[in-house]
Amino acid sequence: MPSTIRSPRQKLLVERITDARKEAGITQADLAKRFGKHQPFIANIEAGERRIDVVELIEIAEIIGMDIHALIDELKALPRW
Repeated sequence: MPSTIRSPRQKLLVERITDARKEAGITQADLAKRFGKHQPFIANIEAGERRIDVVELIEIAEIIGMDIHALIDELKALPRW
């Protein structure tokens, strides 16, 4: 099975997180602080260098006000590779 770090789904996930954070007017540093991490943690996610698990995704979505159900539906509609 190929790595998912560069998959279409992962790329869209990163794009949606980044866009939602910016639309919420939250900086990477603010998100990291609210999430209990350092800013490079968020930067690495947004650069596509770090994957996040489902629990992290839920918590980030709650902080930035992202509809996680709509996001998952959108991701499922894309090809896996």
